[in-house]
Amino acid sequence: MARLDDTAIAEALGQLAGWSRTGDAIEKTYGLSSFAAAVAFVVRVGFLAEQADHHPDLDIRWNRVRVLLTSHDAGGITERDLALARGIEDEAS
Repeated sequence: MARLDDTAIAEALGQLAGWSRTGDAIEKTYGLSSFAAAVAFVVRVGFLAEQADHHPDLDIRWNRVRVLLTSHDAGGITERDLALARGIEDEAS
C-alpha cells in the first residue's frame, strides 16, 4: 500500500477526533475508567489489529492507552493506518 501525502493525512486526521501526526505515524491516547478497562480496550484493539493484519504500538499506563500506527513496510502512514484508526474509534465509542 502506498504512503499517503501530507495533504491526505491532514484531511483524514481532521475526521479522526483526538488523533495527531507524530512524524511518520499517527497516534491517540485514550482515557479509560480503570486499569482493567484499559486492558480490556487493548484486547479489543488487538482483535481488530489481527483481523486487519496490521499491528499498532500500544502503551498502557494505568487508565490510559496510547495507540501509535504506522506502516513500516511503506515507510510512513497509509490508508491501512487510517482504516485501523477508524475501527479503533468505533471500538472506543
